[in-house]
Amino acid sequence: MARGKERLVCSEADLVAHDIEIDHAICGRSLFAPDEPRLAEKGAHSSSPTFYFVLRELLGKLDPTSRTRLLDVGCGTGRVLAYWLWQGLPGQVTGIELDPEAAAVARSWSAKYDNLHVVEGNVLEHDLSPYTDFYLFNPFDPSILKRFIEAVEAQVTRPVTVIHMSDNGDTWWYVGRPGWTQVDEGTFYTYQNARGYQIKVYQCHQHYTVWRFDPAGRQAGAL
Repeated sequence: MARGKERLVCSEADLVAHDIEIDHAICGRSLFAPDEPRLAEKGAHSSSPTFYFVLRELLGKLDPTSRTRLLDVGCGTGRVLAYWLWQGLPGQVTGIELDPEAAAVARSWSAKYDNLHVVEGNVLEHDLSPYTDFYLFNPFDPSILKRFIEAVEAQVTRPVTVIHMSDNGDTWWYVGRPGWTQVDEGTFYTYQNARGYQIKVYQCHQHYTVWRFDPAGRQAGAL
């Protein structure tokens, strides 16, 4: 189904339609949401979902096992959860979303799956210690990102991976902090269709970084 549709992707609109088709196959509905954030006064950004081709590359950097516990920070309607289900990946995925309407959509289709969970709430009030990996798609303002990083440092007791998509301008919040190591970075701007043509799907280059945080390194840096 997805491979046949790829031959028709000639614009951003085509790619959106392609991803909606995958949404319906997995979830029975579209997972796209309004671009305007409803909780901007609380520092929250738009809950627009990540394109599937982006998730394929970024989540492909993980090596999930039955012990994997991924937290999608600002999960919106649950595109990361849908991708995990679509690929049949092992482990558990939890999405946390501040917007109650988006969280309700994510919960409505994912509740029947034992390995998918949705929490409505503030990630800064959520226990981060059980998780092995975190995914962020530009979920909030830099001031909240700083507090999230500090919460990771305070709560996790084992090495974790943080994938931060569209971190444009926010990378420096991680730089120089004891225990944090950047393991990858790149940008997304175009989508290569089935004929090898590059189709512009973002208005500007979307930078991402992948970080590894080791609590032991933070403790060593404090000595």
